[in-house]
Amino acid sequence: MYTVAETISKRIEEMRDLLREFGFKQVDTIEAWVPLFLFSVLFGLSMDYQVFLLSRIKERFNETGDTVGAVTFGVASTARIITGAALIIVAVFAGFASGELIMFQQMGFGIAAALLIDATIIRSVVLPAVMRLLGTWNWYLPRWLGWLPRLQVEGESRHGRSAPRPALESSK
Repeated sequence: MYTVAETISKRIEEMRDLLREFGFKQVDTIEAWVPLFLFSVLFGLSMDYQVFLLSRIKERFNETGDTVGAVTFGVASTARIITGAALIIVAVFAGFASGELIMFQQMGFGIAAALLIDATIIRSVVLPAVMRLLGTWNWYLPRWLGWLPRLQVEGESRHGRSAPRPALESSK
């Protein structure tokens, strides 16, 4: 019977073999600019997806006051768009990964793998699960941040009222 460490080691070795099959070369170093580039691009793309998803969730919450329903609606209405956009970007960077230059292989594979994980697992599993667990705490704003302006892009909600105050603010 394998220990956890042996199982992880075996899976890593299998992944290395699979990457060699696709033409990736093993090198001892990572190009100096690659981590900074990966961080910058991935941060920007993930924030774009995050703002898009959370905007839909917040809009629905403002209309209904139901966090679980808002999360369900937000994920359902944005999942195909976010996943489709991510797959296009993954395909583009997979092209870089299939090239001959090691630095572009590192960049392409890094962005493709990270973006695929972010757009699928994080946005469709982790974020909705955490928001459901937090419930009304998703909308909590500490009293000392009450000076922040309340920006409403869409104006008032359908019911003719502006967005509700944070759910836990009434306990003053």
